[in-house]
Amino acid sequence: MQTQATQLYTRPFLLLCSSHVLFAGSFNMIIPELPNYLTSLGGADYKGMIIFLFTLAAGLSRPFSGKLSDTIGRVPVMIVGTLVCVVCSLLYPLISGVAGFLLLRFFHGFSTGFKPTASTAFAADIVPVKRRGEAMGILGVSMNLGATMFPPVGSFLTMTYSLDAMFYVSSAIALISIILLLGLPETLKDKVPFSPKLLKIRRKEIIEPSAIAPAVVISMVYFGFGVILTIVPDQSEYVGMANKGMFFTSLTFFSILSRLVAGKISDRVGRVPQIRVSIVMIAFSLVIMGLANTPLLLMIGAGAFGFSAGVASPAVFAWVIDRSADDRRGRAMATAYIALEIGIGMGAITSAWVYGNDYANFDSAFFLSAAITMLGLVYLWWWRKYRLS
Repeated sequence: MQTQATQLYTRPFLLLCSSHVLFAGSFNMIIPELPNYLTSLGGADYKGMIIFLFTLAAGLSRPFSGKLSDTIGRVPVMIVGTLVCVVCSLLYPLISGVAGFLLLRFFHGFSTGFKPTASTAFAADIVPVKRRGEAMGILGVSMNLGATMFPPVGSFLTMTYSLDAMFYVSSAIALISIILLLGLPETLKDKVPFSPKLLKIRRKEIIEPSAIAPAVVISMVYFGFGVILTIVPDQSEYVGMANKGMFFTSLTFFSILSRLVAGKISDRVGRVPQIRVSIVMIAFSLVIMGLANTPLLLMIGAGAFGFSAGVASPAVFAWVIDRSADDRRGRAMATAYIALEIGIGMGAITSAWVYGNDYANFDSAFFLSAAITMLGLVYLWWWRKYRLS
């Protein structure tokens, strides 16, 4: 179902965005406190796995969520993904060892493997074609609102009450997100009932060819996120930032600011030109964070990164949609998100290795991330010169 009208802010789109806010809030609010939690369990050397395992599970689940979105429907897949958040947040307080924690982090990752894939396909079904970039920007704003508002809440709950209280609130927020999803109409035509046979993924169903070019760029653009999610909680303590969630608030506030207009701009000037500019901006912001030795400079770096990522995100995901057929949209978005998870996961594991729990290595981790991000420009040049389709 693709609307030809010009109206973007319909009831289904607003419900989708509201659910996205709560979904993002549920799993983002616990991130700033997880490194210390893992350390308390005796797993200080496994901090890089907090994000890596989460993104690994998300990436592995994308082919399934993409296929199911294109067969049983967008809404059921969104509900399943959010339900994972409900359950996993309830289980964290029961964990008493490093192995159990890491296993739960892996299963928690299935939430982002399912929910965003189906949500983006659903949004593409209901928004006007000429406002796709804008719609992707607003959907991204929804995710960022959740990531902005809730990390400080998670830190507050931990400092005022306990880690368990934070996990229980996280679960409740995800449950409310599911309630909102129940009000959405299904947009997939000719959907089929679920069957275990649908979980059999053939090789050609793993990657959607039309999404490969955007996916390569996405992996490089999002590499820095893995670095930030892994080492910034420690860096925040090092520079004297009491509430670690404030870093993410700064990042996402400025990301929201840019997304409000970046999507519209990509609808006018084109996806690739905007992506090129954003890559340079992201790399520059990572250098700032590598140089940060005060809370103010770290917050400036966070704001610069958030603004730059907000310029990139609507353009790259609208580019995926532009290149995909309607009946392959779920698979195309799954391919894009697989690349996103690879970028974040590799950023997490690489930065943890470079950092090595040594504060002197913060700059090296960020400078390496900036260099890898800039490879996106090289790829776009190559793609334009040799792959014009």
